[in-house]
Amino acid sequence: MKTRRWSRFVWWAVGLGLVGLLLFVALRPTVIEVDQATVTRGPMSVTIDEEGETRIRHRFVVSAPVSGRLQRIELEPGDPVVAGRTVVARVQAEAPPLLDSRTRAEAEAGRSAAESALGRARAEEQRAIAALDLARRDLARERELDKGGLTTRQAVDARESAVRNAEEVARAATFSVATAGSELQRADARLRPDRLDSEGRVLSVVAPISGVVLRRLRESASAVPAGEPLLEIGDPLNLEIVSDLLSTDAVQVRPGAKVHLEQWGGDRPLSARVRRVEPSGFMKISALGVEEQRVNVLMDVDDPAKAPTVLGDGFRTEIRIVIWEADSVVQVPTSALFRKGEGWAVYVITGDVVRLTDVTIGHQNGQVAEVLSGVAPSDNVVAHPPDTLSDGARILVRPAR
Repeated sequence: MKTRRWSRFVWWAVGLGLVGLLLFVALRPTVIEVDQATVTRGPMSVTIDEEGETRIRHRFVVSAPVSGRLQRIELEPGDPVVAGRTVVARVQAEAPPLLDSRTRAEAEAGRSAAESALGRARAEEQRAIAALDLARRDLARERELDKGGLTTRQAVDARESAVRNAEEVARAATFSVATAGSELQRADARLRPDRLDSEGRVLSVVAPISGVVLRRLRESASAVPAGEPLLEIGDPLNLEIVSDLLSTDAVQVRPGAKVHLEQWGGDRPLSARVRRVEPSGFMKISALGVEEQRVNVLMDVDDPAKAPTVLGDGFRTEIRIVIWEADSVVQVPTSALFRKGEGWAVYVITGDVVRLTDVTIGHQNGQVAEVLSGVAPSDNVVAHPPDTLSDGARILVRPAR
């Protein structure tokens, strides 16, 4: 009987021990593994990041000066040219068109009309000259009479006015003769014999500026009209960078803002400045098919003399336009921030527990955020806090990788 009672007691004890162990495991605080970040103080900047493209600031298109036959252009893109010296193209002027019978008849009739107009103008000129001579003789007689007191001063003034009017009429007649003569010359030019007098004349086109050939728009020999684009020339050292920003970003950019050029192919970033934000925008379809309002922002390299010569027209680069910066700012990684109502909060690590702390945030740049209040430099906070974390929870900091 005693053995049976003792066995029952042992079983009850073991059961109670198991229940207590289960309660202990279930009710003990859970330790959560977290990553740690540190609040620091240092320089901080906020940038607008976008892709940009280099382009030559001043481009010159060389065109054919006259209609004719273009000789083959030997220059290739990248070849240097010197302003006023390098011949970039040669155009053989075309022969004048032949006159058909109808056009010739019209030209001959026009010449006859011009010849008659010239004769009429010359007759008017002779009449005006004769009238001027008569007016001058009348004036001389009137002045002689005035000396003897046989006329009035009013009569003398009238004769002088008549002379001036006659001089103006004679001058106008002379101009009419010159005009009629020019019209006759033009009519003669239309009737010039159909000779290929300008055929074979080759006009040389020289470079308007010193630089390099950017594009060769015409290469082979061919007939070209006057004004046909042949070459595009520019100075590769006079580069600018253009980037189309979202209009909501462009309103934050001001002329003179710092720009960092990265991923252009070199081993170091280049510095530049914003020169102009264009006043009008345009619509652009993004890669996802979204309509976006874009604005071109133009930038210049700070020291063009130190810019790499390997950069050319139409090269890609990544730009970072600085819209705000400070030398000493308390900052926390954005990975430690999370929303708490309308504000922000972090979990501050104190020993092996965390404390929920409200913080006031200023500027952000995607990696760190400016802390205006709530935490201080050297405070440790939880990075990427999990949803299971709460105020006062016990934690275990993972070793830094």
